[in-house]
Amino acid sequence: MKTALITGITGQDGSYLAEFLLEKGYRVVGMVRHTSGGQRGLIRHLEKDLIIASGDLLDSSSLVRLLQEHRPDELYNLAAQSFVPTSFAQPLLTAQFTAVGVTCLLEAIRVTNPAIRFYQASSSEMFGKVVETPQSETTRFYPRSPYAVAKAYGHWITVNYRESHGLFACSGICFNHESPRRGVDFITRKVTRGVAAIKLGLERELRLGNLEARRDWGFAGDYVRAMWLMLQQPQPDDYVVATGETRAVRELCEVAFAHAGLDYRAYVVEDPAFYRPAEVDQVVGLPAKAERVLGWKPTVKFESLIRMMVDADLKTLLSDAGSDPRPIKRR
Repeated sequence: MKTALITGITGQDGSYLAEFLLEKGYRVVGMVRHTSGGQRGLIRHLEKDLIIASGDLLDSSSLVRLLQEHRPDELYNLAAQSFVPTSFAQPLLTAQFTAVGVTCLLEAIRVTNPAIRFYQASSSEMFGKVVETPQSETTRFYPRSPYAVAKAYGHWITVNYRESHGLFACSGICFNHESPRRGVDFITRKVTRGVAAIKLGLERELRLGNLEARRDWGFAGDYVRAMWLMLQQPQPDDYVVATGETRAVRELCEVAFAHAGLDYRAYVVEDPAFYRPAEVDQVVGLPAKAERVLGWKPTVKFESLIRMMVDADLKTLLSDAGSDPRPIKRR
């Protein structure tokens, strides 16, 4: 039985990855900070099958202790301060956890057991002000937020430890990936939850930023499979994980509201207060390498993903209100 250690196990990706690895027969250890021990809603249904261990990305001694105690074969680093707007408000905290924390993990692996296979969650935000479209593993980074800058550091320190110390260290340059487990601050979930609230008469409008910003949106459950596949290869490498399709926030709204039988134009207000200080206008990935080497392809289409999220938010809000949820009829 292989053992996998997941940082960030209480988040969207961590919960899907934990499910995936348990189905594969892994012994799964989830690292959580002591101060965030109560935020486990996404893994509550898995806790009887998991080992939850206390640790901190910035406490090297706790990381070494974890590796010595649990002896993982694979380590997936999904922990970060990952919300872009927050990174503008808290750039130092973002740099510590999203950048320096990666170095702490890699160094703990180097001194404890260099045979551990390491996955770093890189981000399409590193491409920022894109210099070419679509973006591949060789596209130059042009980060446009403290979060993206920190992720670029984490990406390159992973490459450095691979080349300098011979670690099996991979980076997955993941484009936007969503699910009903996405945090409510993120744009996709803000929209789908807003649709549900408007449909149920709880809200009257949805205020958003740049409706023309474009993203490459996929399903988080598909993306964790790519993470695992990277660590099963004979050689470590970096991969773009994306759908290869780009959609505007306006299209996101159109699909989500239409699924609830509503016209987004009657409810969505474009508010400059929600614009980023430095916008990322369009990112779209080229996943050819992941398809060729890993045999990976996304399985959930954009429209199906958004409808899934709207249905989940309607169910949650109806449940909170004490009503029986009724599925929306497909249009």
